Amino acid sequence: MKKETLPRGVEILHDPCLNKGTAFTERERDTLGLRGLLPPRIHTQDEQVDRVLANIRKKPTDIERYIFLIALQDRNETLFYRVVTEHIEEMMPLIYTPTVGQACQEYGHIFRRPRGLFISVADRGHVAEVLRNWPHPGVRVIVVTDGERILGLGDLGAAGMGIPVGKLSLYTACGGIDPAVCLPVTIDVGTENEAFLGDPLYIGLRQRRTRGPAYDELIEEFFTAAEEVFPGALIQLEDFANRNAFRLLAKYRDRVCCFDDDIQGTAAVALAGLWSALRITGRTLRDQRILFFGTGEAGIGIGDLVVAALMDEGFTESEAHARCWFLDSKGLVVKSRSDLARHKVAFAHDHPPVANPLAAIEALRPAALIGVSGHAGSFSKEIVEAITRINERPIIFALSNPTAMAECTAEEAYAWSDGRCVFASGSPFAPVTFGGKIFVPGQGNNAYIFPGVGLGVLASSSRLVTDETFLTAARALAGEVAESDLATGRVYPPLNRIREVSAKIAFAVADLAHRRGLATEPMPPDLAERIQQLIYQPHYVEYA
Repeated sequence: MKKETLPRGVEILHDPCLNKGTAFTERERDTLGLRGLLPPRIHTQDEQVDRVLANIRKKPTDIERYIFLIALQDRNETLFYRVVTEHIEEMMPLIYTPTVGQACQEYGHIFRRPRGLFISVADRGHVAEVLRNWPHPGVRVIVVTDGERILGLGDLGAAGMGIPVGKLSLYTACGGIDPAVCLPVTIDVGTENEAFLGDPLYIGLRQRRTRGPAYDELIEEFFTAAEEVFPGALIQLEDFANRNAFRLLAKYRDRVCCFDDDIQGTAAVALAGLWSALRITGRTLRDQRILFFGTGEAGIGIGDLVVAALMDEGFTESEAHARCWFLDSKGLVVKSRSDLARHKVAFAHDHPPVANPLAAIEALRPAALIGVSGHAGSFSKEIVEAITRINERPIIFALSNPTAMAECTAEEAYAWSDGRCVFASGSPFAPVTFGGKIFVPGQGNNAYIFPGVGLGVLASSSRLVTDETFLTAARALAGEVAESDLATGRVYPPLNRIREVSAKIAFAVADLAHRRGLATEPMPPDLAERIQQLIYQPHYVEYA
């Protein structure tokens, strides 16, 4: 922003994109009319970071830390991202899983200032006008939810806004995408959450969910308006229920630059983790039989991408599907069942019905268990012991979020497998000491994937995001896992490398877009340099 167009006085102090707080210099204070509006002592950004960290660490609970950080984001965005970026391992669990789940559950009670755009059924016919109310016209990335399936917590309606806000914070912190081009959106069509319907402090429409044609028309209007107001923006679908997620992705993926993170992002991070785990076990993906607990968006998404990876290695589609088996609430997914939803049919095999998970393990003898059930404790001691009897190094991924929904804890997995399993989880677990060895659980966080994918899409101005995009991203992520990581049982790179890893993924994604004819701008002379130029750095600029 040019100096002559900058707001002055309290206006600039109240603009989180421009505010520097006590870091405004003497010259800036004179030029911008800040004399007397700030304490006389000028602090460096480093000193401000120290103050923030000290205050966060004094807070008694994670939800209080979350509230403090969101207040900082509302007050001084640059300082917020400096703190989060430089202390990502400490801050990510606070601004996203697991704390964001509790924040969404309590959203109406901890609400301070609105973030993002709320589009409700009352806005039908006027969605483009609502989008134009956003103060930043150059939006390049939109994360949108309707709040029906927030993490493993169910229907949180408009209170699900914490998810798009948190995801976009990670786009910036982990991928370096400028926060000024990011837009969180919640589409409020009501909620089935009885507690919220009876809560006077709930922030959304206190009505049952709108479904059917009226719902579809609102979603169609949103996509059309987004293309009109923010042409070429990447749209990430987030936490839609199964009934809508698969069909919305199928409807819009070839028309709009969009993807569903729960289906495709989760798939890529899980596949990358599997490839890394196989480096530990000394086997290949071709040799594996994988048993999935859960047939929702995450499970089917992972299965589809594993199939794509196997077909890329020369398998036929049927051969690839034969490596992936699924358990749902009624037992093993087999062809003889007449109750299968459409998205499960491709993974239904010729096999006698098996209702008991333990019996399924004994019958199928899988090398890997992938937990995406949303049911805490699904991986019991008996189940872990059973797969450990079958495999020297069983692969156990308990990916359900938040932490309270994990199929088992890291400590349980290592103890019940006698320290032999290769473990990863969706939410973070602390290192575990077992048998005199320290194990570092890998966190299969989608933040390893979507920020890099988003940066690659921006770098190439890709028209579409494809399944091959996520296969490419998974390969790039797996390639960043060092032997030293594997030695501790970690199947993902350390989080403190995540910006570097995201840049590598962005390069692979952008290069693919150019090779597949999806890029809408010419290949730059130096693609890596182009990506570095896009990366936002959370440092103050001089205004005077």
